[in-house]
Amino acid sequence: MKQPRGSQFRSRSRGFQAASTLLKERIRTAGEARGFAVTRLLTAWAEIVGTDLAAVTRPVKVGYAKGGMGATLTLLTTSANGPMLQMQLPAIKEKVNACYGYAAISRIMVTQTAPSGFAEGQAEFGHAPKKIVPPDPAIKAQAHKAAEGVHDNALREALENLTENYLSRAKSQRGRT
Repeated sequence: MKQPRGSQFRSRSRGFQAASTLLKERIRTAGEARGFAVTRLLTAWAEIVGTDLAAVTRPVKVGYAKGGMGATLTLLTTSANGPMLQMQLPAIKEKVNACYGYAAISRIMVTQTAPSGFAEGQAEFGHAPKKIVPPDPAIKAQAHKAAEGVHDNALREALENLTENYLSRAKSQRGRT
């Protein structure tokens, strides 16, 4: 007798489930409450419109007209980015409709707000800055000593950077084992 697919999954995973399967229903319900039939628009916004636009915009709502064709996508942005975003609306509409697979969005409405402090705008628009770790002085001195005999300044600096990166990586890999 053939076992149902669910029981086969349970026997292989020993009762564990991926976090995405646990949250999938809640994300779908929350997205549908705001008109997002395709949650990919929310989860992959940076991939759809590009990282530059995703850094200054957030999709907020998809509203459907009573009997009309197409929906209205509402985007949230800061007031400083509003005019630049307004010029890019046709390109955004094309990209979003490509995500849906048909002309689902007929209009895009831009809502301008402060980047923090309001109910919808509490999330920061910018990305977290990268952490810069200062180089170890011993590694820096060792790299300088390795490139000491080179007379060309640009080549010497490049060799120092290469040696410093190599020694830093070797040191971090030794710490893992």
